[in-house]
Amino acid sequence: MNVSHLGQASPSLRRLSELRGSAPQRSLDARALAALAANPGCRRRALLDAAGVDKTALADRLGRPAPFGQSPFAIRRGLQFESRLKRDGYAVLLEPLRRMLGVPEEEVASLAVPDLLPSQSPAVRTERTLAALAEAAADPASWTLLDHPMLRLQVAGSPAYLEPDAVVVHGGRCTVVEIKSFPVLDGSADPAKVGAAARQAAVYVLALQEAAARLAGGAPSADPYAVQELPGAPELTVLLVCPKDFSNRPVAVPVDVRRELSTTRRQLSRMTRVEQLLAALPEGVTFDLARDDSGAPTRPVEELAEAVSTVPAAYGPECISTCELGFHCRSQARCAGAVEQLGRGVRGELGSLRTVEAALAAAERGVEQGLEPALLAELGLDEASERLAYAARLRAEALAVGGARLGGVR
Repeated sequence: MNVSHLGQASPSLRRLSELRGSAPQRSLDARALAALAANPGCRRRALLDAAGVDKTALADRLGRPAPFGQSPFAIRRGLQFESRLKRDGYAVLLEPLRRMLGVPEEEVASLAVPDLLPSQSPAVRTERTLAALAEAAADPASWTLLDHPMLRLQVAGSPAYLEPDAVVVHGGRCTVVEIKSFPVLDGSADPAKVGAAARQAAVYVLALQEAAARLAGGAPSADPYAVQELPGAPELTVLLVCPKDFSNRPVAVPVDVRRELSTTRRQLSRMTRVEQLLAALPEGVTFDLARDDSGAPTRPVEELAEAVSTVPAAYGPECISTCELGFHCRSQARCAGAVEQLGRGVRGELGSLRTVEAALAAAERGVEQGLEPALLAELGLDEASERLAYAARLRAEALAVGGARLGGVR
């Protein structure tokens, strides 16, 4: 979340800067925002992202780095593929887009590619993108390509600046274009990669919906499945441009992101505002690594771990693949014996039982008492404990019968 271009710094902005320390601010991109939306109850990640803390460096200093993110090879391959698409005035990119969007070839010749000021600050680039979007949407006959536009989205009370690969504006509306380097083989791609791309693109669609509403002087529709009838509003189907088969020839694949858009909107609305997160922090807490002149962190690991522990996390096994602090939070959950380490489904089923030790104790109690479900309530156990106790008793009986049968065979 880039919060450095909002005029006079508010107390919240100053406090976020203090949390980050002297380190440069890390912007929240769409990939990270999609992961944050998937776990809106995690106050730890929400606060660290709001402050622009480098979570990779933080995890390294805590001694539990995560093999997180794209490999350098994948990043390099993606950049090479995107660079090839933009040669000769975007001719290679426009070919599959023209066919998919049904734009006559003669209209492509009049393609407009406005300068979106890539070297300027995110705030300036956002305003320039809005102006270019409004100008392109005002002429339904125009055919405009916004190359790496800058969009702004409010997340928990703070602005996040997002940069899609491209946005095509035609007929007064726009379409998000995501360029990915994974291949489309025989007309289909890896479902997991397509799903991740759809969640990322849905964030861009949401930001464009807010941009179109802002240009029209209104608010986005409350229905995430409704198509906004506003100039410059985005289509709810995005285009993934990927290599076809094992070649470098691009193919455009339409992906409906209405479901991902609905989920993202709902999850982001549930996030606690930054001001509330800051108010719950003890005085003096920071996540500054205190680097020396050579760039090496000098802050004691124990002190840093204590600072991180002041912000509650909502750990789940899926955090390992979506958050840089996943391994650190997993270690904390294991040390505390928290049931969250077993997954959110198990956590929900266990009700008031918050630790593995408590769950096992409830199960053992049922084995010791040997009672039927109707009588377990008399022990003062809640519903989850009753089920655990009864299941443990059935398991013990099944093991006893199985052991007796094995003994008879011998």
